[in-house]
Amino acid sequence: MKEKFTKIKMRDWTETKAHSSWQIFKIMAEFVQGFESLAKIGPCISIFGSARTKPGHKYYELTVEIARRLAEDGFGIITGGGPGIMEAANKGATTAEGLSVGLNISLPFEKSDNAFIGQDMAVDFDYFFVRKVMFTKYAQGFIMMPGGWGTMDEFFEIATLVQTRKFFQAPMICVGSAYWKGLFAWMKETMQDAESNISPGDLDLIKIFDTADEVVEHIRDFYSHNKLQPNF
Repeated sequence: MKEKFTKIKMRDWTETKAHSSWQIFKIMAEFVQGFESLAKIGPCISIFGSARTKPGHKYYELTVEIARRLAEDGFGIITGGGPGIMEAANKGATTAEGLSVGLNISLPFEKSDNAFIGQDMAVDFDYFFVRKVMFTKYAQGFIMMPGGWGTMDEFFEIATLVQTRKFFQAPMICVGSAYWKGLFAWMKETMQDAESNISPGDLDLIKIFDTADEVVEHIRDFYSHNKLQPNF
């Protein structure tokens, strides 16, 4: 019985491997589409956060203000293209007549492509990892609003790229100290102090702010003495 079961599983695995080989071409196509669409957009800020945050919520309205002011400074705004915080950021950019980009992901339980993405500025993806390359390569700053698992995935990936200097340094900001303080306390007390899994100073690479003024001034100050350029 064990031998028969093994043969059945190996047959399934062989069929899966054959499918995976052809999947490479779809992945390549998504990279090409993303590179061609975003290479021409100029300096941008990527804004991340929950798809569940509703209009009227303090973080939704704060995101609108931050994105609007950054767009007024000449930055385009890149989001995941969906509802919630993503919609708020695209709305802020559109209000200021700025560039508003949406990197949409195909999900069975969430409608992407909010109404505030600019014309011809929506790019669709099936693969999260391709989409995250686009978020990071073409942004000159990263703003993490409160969010769930998706936001945390993006937070730790970008923090890793900043810490390891795998791309040119860019400002990384978390907005909402009440939301983020527990995570940062754990990272300092457990990851850094107790286990030495991150180095002293690593957490200083990420700023925590509560107001649009703080966010905008930090990005302005950073680029008063750093060059605007694509990452990696």
